[in-house]
Amino acid sequence: MEIKLGLVESKFADIIWENAPMTTKELVAACEQALNWKRTTTYTVLKKLCDRGIFDTTNSLVTVKISKDEFYAIQSEQFVKDNFEGSLPAFIAAFTTRKTPSAKELEELKKLIDSFGA
Repeated sequence: MEIKLGLVESKFADIIWENAPMTTKELVAACEQALNWKRTTTYTVLKKLCDRGIFDTTNSLVTVKISKDEFYAIQSEQFVKDNFEGSLPAFIAAFTTRKTPSAKELEELKKLIDSFGA
């Protein structure tokens, strides 16, 4: 299953995540206003994202199958897997090579790590 979204698809998905459940009529109106899309474009992109398992449309009602947070968690996991052989420490080491975390960021990371227990 392809879980990636392009820039325009991300804007479209945000409309749904922020407003779902919503009717397809409401989605068409929102996309016309926010993206300047025609009805056919909205339905085409909706079908693609439904086929990917992110959203569902039944009886003209658009619902969320994967929340925005869950979507980005899946994206992050896949990125680490594809680029760092699944190693979170390797990702963090690469990330911090050019950007030193702030004291606040380090404290947040420590709390996160501590929340998993020892």
